Amino acid sequence: MSEDARFEDGGDHPLNLGAMDTDDLQVISALVQDAVLPVTEIAFQKRHHRLGLLLNRVRHEDIEAAGKSGRPVERVQSLLTIENALAVGAQGVDKSDKDMVLSILSVAFEAGQDGAGHVLLTLAGDGALRAEVEALEVTLRDVTRPYIAPSGKAPSHPE
Repeated sequence: MSEDARFEDGGDHPLNLGAMDTDDLQVISALVQDAVLPVTEIAFQKRHHRLGLLLNRVRHEDIEAAGKSGRPVERVQSLLTIENALAVGAQGVDKSDKDMVLSILSVAFEAGQDGAGHVLLTLAGDGALRAEVEALEVTLRDVTRPYIAPSGKAPSHPE
């Protein structure tokens, strides 16, 4: 008899997730919501058809446990990679401003023909990154140990 996975089963292990469809991408989107990154940590490797972002994400998978135990909220550096990228466009992102810090609100897929489409990263402040892809393939991999978020609190989104 098999059971569905639970958050508790993950423990404190680093995440290493992949998305090949929109359902999987919704999970990654939820995990990178409120992640921040300097504009200098975005790299488009045209030759390898890869867009990579080194971000500092809130450990959403740990917020409930942290709240119950009184621990502060943690962040972790993660690599968000969009494979099969043919081109990348940006709105409201000034790559020449080396001090610019971006905050991710969501990641979505706009389907095109034959599995192709666009991966859209919506950013706070009306910014966006849009990667034209041959096929949807996004990965999220934690690359450092968690650290206490500077604010010590979970981000909130008042309506």
